[in-house]
Amino acid sequence: MVLAAKIFLIKEGTDMEDILIKLRDHKSSEVFEADDKKIELVTEIRDLNMEGDSFNGIFAQDQIMYITHHGERIPTPRTMVAPFIFNKINDSALLTVLEKKRRANLVANTLSKIVFLTTGHIVEARITPETLQKFHEENFDDTKIIFFDDVDIPNIDKLSLYGSALGNTSLYTDYLSHGKLWYIVIRSKKYGYIVGITRNCVVTVFSKIEQPEFIGYIQKEIFPLITLS
Repeated sequence: MVLAAKIFLIKEGTDMEDILIKLRDHKSSEVFEADDKKIELVTEIRDLNMEGDSFNGIFAQDQIMYITHHGERIPTPRTMVAPFIFNKINDSALLTVLEKKRRANLVANTLSKIVFLTTGHIVEARITPETLQKFHEENFDDTKIIFFDDVDIPNIDKLSLYGSALGNTSLYTDYLSHGKLWYIVIRSKKYGYIVGITRNCVVTVFSKIEQPEFIGYIQKEIFPLITLS
């Protein structure tokens, strides 16, 4: 099973306990109306657990999906559930949401509204091109995919390489002279996992791994790559 996560940076220097207090027991709702049908949609934070300078919890939000029954589109609620973790790193804080990019963004924006009353205080964490390149070249014995952005060739937005041991190819060196690493899929030399990493901190693991191991990997190998300022 492929696991995905996205990491965010908290811009405000808020204490972990303050964030936890604002999230604890949060529950809000809105009513979705369609024809003569009213559906209550609930957003809640639950199962908060603090350990030292970090805490984790569950974000749950009801969303409307449509099913087709005898040609009729029927609105039906379903609950999206996403685990999240706040970690204090020196004077900064990181939020990891265990979901794919689009849903992780929704969770981050909603948490920002709950804690800071508006979006924009929880933002995408970033890895610099130089840091991602250095990390890749330390692990590129079994590189599977590389995407380059910021390409200087006219009319070309992105370049890509697919294969094995791509870091050792002349094309890699050539493409690197024209753009910057945006996305890599490598086998971690230290942990052995096959992982995809983007500069805006979307992490996907393609190896068979349980969620606690995935979280541990992110904290040990990905967190040190992130620019915290």
